[in-house]
Amino acid sequence: MYRIISGKWKAKKIAAPKNFDVRPTTDFAKEALFSIIDNKYDLEFCSVLDLFAGIGSITLEFASRDCQDITSVELNPKHAGFINSTANELDMGLQVNIQRADVFEWLKKKRNHDKKYEIIFADAPFETEEKKYNELIDLVLNNELLKPNGVFILEHQSRLKFSHPNLKDTRKYGNVSFSFFESQPISE
Repeated sequence: MYRIISGKWKAKKIAAPKNFDVRPTTDFAKEALFSIIDNKYDLEFCSVLDLFAGIGSITLEFASRDCQDITSVELNPKHAGFINSTANELDMGLQVNIQRADVFEWLKKKRNHDKKYEIIFADAPFETEEKKYNELIDLVLNNELLKPNGVFILEHQSRLKFSHPNLKDTRKYGNVSFSFFESQPISE
């Protein structure tokens, strides 16, 4: 179970079926993350991409805060269906576009794609190897999916430390950390 921290559905508890194998971002970490995001962006006018959307904890938090353009990528059909039905139940269906796909394959297909995002969030499974995290970072940043003022936020275990020229900050909240990457500079 998780709850929506703020916005139209503040304090709304969302309970996923018991057989779902998920690890939603903790309320403490999510509250800290959205405090950072809210200070930099007017979410009503942002395009957001939520990778490894799980059961929609981050997606629905953005939607509750009036973000009108959220694309959520989730491979598990039950999880994708749960996000879709929950978004519709909360009158957020028009804000959320669910893409059922493997995140890595989806990103590879998005090369040179027109759509760009202010915020890209990724919460890969915690057992993801560091090599796969680095591949994910490269796919997001090299595919130019971020708008020039955009940010890629990677949630990961705190024991992992990343070294990348676009890494601007890492914030630790217990076992969970968020690493913030800025978009690639536009080449002349």
